[in-house]
Order: sequence, then C-alpha cells, then structure tokens
Amino acid sequence: MAESSLSLSELNRYVREAIRGSFPDTYWLRAETSDVRRNQNGHCYLEFIEKDAVTQSIIARARGMIWSNTFLMLETYFETETGQAFTSGLSVLVRVNVDFHELYGYSLTVVDIDPTFTIGEMARNRMLVLRQLEEEGVLTLNKELLLPELCNRIAVISSPTAAGYEDFTDQLEKNPYGLKFYTKLFPAVMQGDRSEASIISALDKIFDHKESFDAVAIIRGGGASSELNCFDSYLLATNTAQFPLPVVSGIGHERDVTVLDIVSHTRAKTPTATAEFFIVHLAETLNELLELEERLVSEIEGRLQQEQVELSVLSKEIYHLSTGFVREQTADIRQQAFRLKYYANRLIDSAKQDDGQRVYRMQQSLKHVLQREKHALSATEQFVQMTAPENILKRGYTLTLKNGKIITSARALNEKDRIEPLFSDGKITSEVKK
Repeated sequence: MAESSLSLSELNRYVREAIRGSFPDTYWLRAETSDVRRNQNGHCYLEFIEKDAVTQSIIARARGMIWSNTFLMLETYFETETGQAFTSGLSVLVRVNVDFHELYGYSLTVVDIDPTFTIGEMARNRMLVLRQLEEEGVLTLNKELLLPELCNRIAVISSPTAAGYEDFTDQLEKNPYGLKFYTKLFPAVMQGDRSEASIISALDKIFDHKESFDAVAIIRGGGASSELNCFDSYLLATNTAQFPLPVVSGIGHERDVTVLDIVSHTRAKTPTATAEFFIVHLAETLNELLELEERLVSEIEGRLQQEQVELSVLSKEIYHLSTGFVREQTADIRQQAFRLKYYANRLIDSAKQDDGQRVYRMQQSLKHVLQREKHALSATEQFVQMTAPENILKRGYTLTLKNGKIITSARALNEKDRIEPLFSDGKITSEVKK
C-alpha cells in the first residue's frame, strides 16, 4: 500500500497539471471584491466572492492576486474611468488565469479589468434605489418643502475637522450683506463604512430639535469619488427625503450626482456653494423687505399728501358751512328771543290780573285748613287726656311693678317676690305668697 501511495506535493502537482490542462486560457469573471490589500512590493491580494441574490450569504469564494506591474496599470485605468478607487465591495468584471500552486492552493490571477462593468453596476444600484424611493412615494418629498423666507438657522452635518466645514462657516460669516446666520454643527463621519449610520444619527438628533432650525446642510469638502458610495445608500436617501426640514447637500463633487443630491431639497456643488445658496436666498428676502419698506414709505407719504389736500378742502368747506350755520342760528335765536319776550310780557300781564283773585282764594283756603286742624288738635288732646295713665288709675286700675318694671303676666312672678301695686294716689309693697 505505501509503495502505491502519493505524497501531498505529488497530489497537488497532479491537480495543478489537471487544472492548467483544463483551463489553459484566460476567462472573464463577474464577482465582488473583498479584503483588498496591497503589500510592500506593490502586489495586490484580494478575495473574489459571490453572494446569494436573496439572502446575501456568500455562496462562492476564491483567492485572487494582481502582480505589481499589472496592478499599477489596472488601478490607474480603473480609477480614471470610474472615479472610484479599486477597493473592497465592488462589482467587477476581470480577466483571470486559473491556477493551482502546490503550496498556496487554488487562486485567480487578474490580467485585465473592464471598468465599464463597474460603472454600470454602480449606476444600476443607484437606479434601483431611486426607483424604490419613487415607488414608495418619497423621492420628491423634501423638494416639495418650502424654504423659509428668513432662513438663517442652519443645522450642519459635517466632520468638525473638515476644511469644507471651515469654508462653509467662513463664507457665511463674511457675507457681503452683513447678514447674520446661526449654525449648529452635528458631527458625523463623512466617508468610510461608518458614514451612512453616522449621518443618519445626526439627522435623528436634528429631528429632536427641528423647531430650532430652518434648514439642514450636509457638507463634505473634497476627497475621492470612491468615497461617495455612502451617499447612494437607500437608508440615507429615505431619511433625507422624508426629513421635515429642507436639506441642502454640498458634498464637494461637481460631476458626481449622488442619490442624496437627487432627493435633497437643493443640491450645491461644494460647501462654499452651499453657504452661498443660503446667503443669496436670505439676501433676496432682505431685498424684498427693503423694496416693501420703500413702497410702504412711498405709499404712506402719497397718502398723507392726499389726506392733507382733502383735509384742507374739508376745513374750508367746514368753515363756510359753520359760518352760514352760525348766522342762521343767530337769526333763529334772535327771533326766538323776541317771541319769548312777547309771550313773557303777555303772561306777566295775565298773571297781574289773576293775582287778586288767587290771593283771596288762598286766604279762604288757609282759614278752612287752620280751622280743620284746630278741631283735629282739640280731639287729639282730649284722647290723650283720657288715655293718660293717671286718669286710668283714677278709674280703679292699678299697675304692678317688680324691680321698677311693669308686670303684665302672673307667670312672671314667683313666690316671695316683692311687688309694688301702683294706684292713682300712691303705691304699696306686697309679697307673693302663692
């Protein structure tokens, strides 16, 4: 048995010869790049993977490499054509040799690359995201928001150390109109794998204080086109599209239009252009206010002049009308005074004639009244005398006193009480026995 067995190296040589014999040519391969790295000698080592379209789980994997002289040429060509660095996570179409090495095993050696395939895949992914947003009815929601006329409270999403952020704030502060802007930075990672989640987190923080801002600026200055992948993501796009404040994007690339640019309220090319957008918008509002102020002042001055003319005319009319009215009233008063004097004289003459008769009648009436009152007074006097206590006592009645107070009921007395019956000619003291 041992004589007929193979060593590992012998078996691997058989496999190598079999693979080289079966795959003598180069082949175009569609795959996704993973774990792309470059060593100190300039060689590029990577893995090619294939994922299940539904579950996104890896269903195939192969080791790959690009020799330094080939990689230098292909890398420059790829980046020039796509604007995208050759890195992990790209869908690529590469031409490979199939090889097997006794020590390193199965591998694919890249000899060529088709950048148009990658460009197509990037465009296809962007198109799929836009189509999904449109089907969900959110693609243009942010664009439909009205930018406030007084838009000077701006929430800024950017890296705090980015030159683009400094350019943005400097442009706002040194605007030629002297306009005042209030900005608040919400720091975020603007490139790399963590950028998508970081920007969405910043949007969430702004949402919690949305009443304090008029708009949002997402800015990022410079950098490679390859770093724009996160701005094509569905999650960032749907969060931006449905954000309740207008979002202005300025991520620093003139020729690259990302999904974020498309769903934002307004796209500016750079952070400086973003600041200029806000300055121009607020300056237009300022000019409109100044024009309204001039129109208002002009209309008020014209109205005042018109009112002054009308007031002058009215004052003259009032003067003439009041003068005529006074003359008419003076004539009427004089006529009424004459009539009053005439009727007063007649009344005085008539009163003089009636005075004698009225005096006589009054004297007779007074006599009758005095006589009647005298009789009534005499009758009252007789009644008072008849009802006087001393006259009542003379008829045999008495008043009973107890402690100086009149007693009107036997129930008010107790045994041994001392009482004083009062007669017309004096009083006595008694004691209650029973």
